[in-house]
Amino acid sequence: MTLILSLTELLELYEQHAQNQTHNVLIDEFESFSKLPKCLGEGYQREIDIAPGVGLVIFNNKYDRDVVLKVPIHDHLVQFSVLSSGLIHHDAVYPVLGGKCTYLSGSGVSPAYVARYQKSQHIVGVSIEIEPQLLQQFLVGSAHSHLELFIKDNDWKESFFPEVTPAMQVVVQQILNCPYQRVTKRLYLQGKVFELLAMQLNPILAEWSQLQPSPRLKPDTIEKLYHARDILTRQLENPPSLLELAQQVGISDRTLRRGFQKLFGTTVFGYLTYQRMKRSEQLLLDSDRTIAEVANMVGYCHLGHFAAAFKRHFGITPSEVGRRTIRGLSRE
Repeated sequence: MTLILSLTELLELYEQHAQNQTHNVLIDEFESFSKLPKCLGEGYQREIDIAPGVGLVIFNNKYDRDVVLKVPIHDHLVQFSVLSSGLIHHDAVYPVLGGKCTYLSGSGVSPAYVARYQKSQHIVGVSIEIEPQLLQQFLVGSAHSHLELFIKDNDWKESFFPEVTPAMQVVVQQILNCPYQRVTKRLYLQGKVFELLAMQLNPILAEWSQLQPSPRLKPDTIEKLYHARDILTRQLENPPSLLELAQQVGISDRTLRRGFQKLFGTTVFGYLTYQRMKRSEQLLLDSDRTIAEVANMVGYCHLGHFAAAFKRHFGITPSEVGRRTIRGLSRE
């Protein structure tokens, strides 16, 4: 039987399980160890603060049932992950992680997504989060202007999925089997974490270098991008996923992402959010509909997610709109 959990429910399970001190141990001031709640299966995760602004999670889990995890829209740090075993399936927002696919994401706002963990599958890997200000220090003076995509505040984050290499897997195994303890352990893991980040960044930067100067978009591609934009505008309540949208207009999702940014100056998610906010503003000002009704009409099932997106866009909450105009705050 499949178990469906929200992120809040999963955290509550860990909180309840944490009361058993034999299963959840603070190893030292920098590292903690916790077991997977028994209702989910067997396994553990270790969380290590390897440097100020850098957190490492090592996970080794085997679920005894299919688990579906629903993650809401949330603020996101710079993150990268590599699996050494198993696969994590997702809805259309992300591809299947594991196998040949790794994950590298900039900071910003993460869209809601669904992750699926299959019964009896052994999922082992590492995930690292870095404060964007720390990464920015490393990027100062970089010739790659695209690196600003990794550092965002109130805009949708950018995600990349570099192909795993044997060298990456070697570093992951070295992290999983670190031979040191305490101070030397942190020093060792710091080096390995940034080595892994460099390996994931390298093919992305190499590809960007080859794209300079970027070629002009072909007329038929431009036409398809306008078609994609029109589809999003018409289907605010139930928009297609990125992959579905690309298939509908007859281009690859990669061409859709890059071409949309080049032609319209924003991401697909950014455009969708902008149109949703414009429409919701109009509805709140010009109708007697409730905030919940407006949220549903522009594609938000969760009222809290709508309110957060609205405040990011306009600087005030939907409940503060009332009858007063906020058109001076919109981005028209």
